[in-house]
Amino acid sequence: MSMKIGFIGLGNMGAPMASNLAKAGHQVTGFDVAGTTAEGVAAAVDLEWAVKGMDVVITMLPNGSILRQVAAQAIPHMGKGTLFIDCSTVDVESAKNTSEAAEDEGILAVDAPVSGGIGGAAGGTLTFMAGGSEAAFAKAKPLFDIMGQKAVHCGDAGAGQAAKICNNMILGVTMIATCEAFALADKLGLDRQKMFDVVSTSSGYSWSMNAYCPAPGVGPTSPADNGYAPGFAAELMLKDLGLSQQAAEMANADTPMGEMARTLYAQFVEDEDGKGKDFSAMLPRFEKRNRG
Repeated sequence: MSMKIGFIGLGNMGAPMASNLAKAGHQVTGFDVAGTTAEGVAAAVDLEWAVKGMDVVITMLPNGSILRQVAAQAIPHMGKGTLFIDCSTVDVESAKNTSEAAEDEGILAVDAPVSGGIGGAAGGTLTFMAGGSEAAFAKAKPLFDIMGQKAVHCGDAGAGQAAKICNNMILGVTMIATCEAFALADKLGLDRQKMFDVVSTSSGYSWSMNAYCPAPGVGPTSPADNGYAPGFAAELMLKDLGLSQQAAEMANADTPMGEMARTLYAQFVEDEDGKGKDFSAMLPRFEKRNRG
């Protein structure tokens, strides 16, 4: 059944997600403060226009502060029974705050950050990690099925963000370890293809090695084969690792590897040449460095 959907945030991720919903037959109206548009999506003149009278409102925004601001503006114009899906990656508290604000007005709410990057958004193969009530998730599921290939109901409000933060902390740590290992293999005179052939089929197996290998010409095609043009930018990994450490502090959790990964990506992005490169560009960084 066709729904009227308001989509707020038409950036690199939001625009293709909104377009996929429109291609599936939904009436999608989009709004972005930068004035960006999306194929098949009607453009709203302001945020109120994009949310008023909609069955569903979806947001894809840069951070928790902006999410809170957008939610404060949007919720008063949304009717009871409307569904609010936030697909941004934000701190757990902002996700919970937004869900509570929506639910207080009789609006169903789901925090549903995604994994899969720009390619997944364009191809409709994202994974959604969702937090919220059973009823809210059930209403959102048909839309997740259009925009992605998998949706997991992780628990109550904020659980989607918790899952995303934990997942990407693992990703940041394993990518650094993978890049370190290739740099060490180089210095030991080990051929990169031989390294991949061994590690990818033994106990060093990981997504960072097998699906997104940081060494050019080795394994499946990845950003390393395109000059490290970002599939997932290093500054976005830094953002997610920062969220993981913010969450760890809030939960009083000991995450030394996550903190070290955050520190290394901060150095790479802020003090070196990592900004604007894929997060796997840690490999050429380690290639150029010596011990100490």
